[in-house]
Amino acid sequence: MSRLSDLYKAMETLRKEGLPVNEDIERKANELEEEIIKKEILPVLSKTIEPALQPVQRELVLVVDYVPGNPLSVHLSRKRNFTAEIDAKEILPDPEVEHKEIGKTGPKEVKNPVTRLRITFADGSVIQERNAAESFVTFVRRVGVERVRSLGLKQCKIPLVSNTLDKKYGDKQKSLGNGWYLMTNTSTQSKRKDIEFIANAFNINVKVDII
Repeated sequence: MSRLSDLYKAMETLRKEGLPVNEDIERKANELEEEIIKKEILPVLSKTIEPALQPVQRELVLVVDYVPGNPLSVHLSRKRNFTAEIDAKEILPDPEVEHKEIGKTGPKEVKNPVTRLRITFADGSVIQERNAAESFVTFVRRVGVERVRSLGLKQCKIPLVSNTLDKKYGDKQKSLGNGWYLMTNTSTQSKRKDIEFIANAFNINVKVDII
């Protein structure tokens, strides 16, 4: 948690000096908070709470209300839709994917020249970042991260939009904010196909060019 603590300190220093907190710092802090909750806090809570609840024979919902500096508050409801009433979000990490390591044989692979994407919308607006991966990220953010996630697309057996960094391809998963990551370990042509599929799924009129 040291990185998160460092970010908190940097944000506090900026506020004390009367300076605006950089959006990138805020985003990083939110992502680290989500990551810590998913990978460190939730497993501990599950191991502690589940054995204690075994004598209970009816369904229930527990809501933990955490306010920094105040005592922890836990609320109980018998309503199964209670989370919808309080706008709660269930955080479940995507399952870890096992990748087979295949030895490389034959001639050395020849890399294709670097290409970019230009995504043109019906209103004339254009997404054209410095590389195809960044254009893909910008496109997914514009469409809506969780909307794209709902399509269930996968690349390299990993959800295209995932809330977990893969142990093999994690460096190819680009941050979308709020603990979501976009899988970009694909060719520019494949990214174009994914963009066109997403656009068609949500009736978005776009023209995608490889440049």
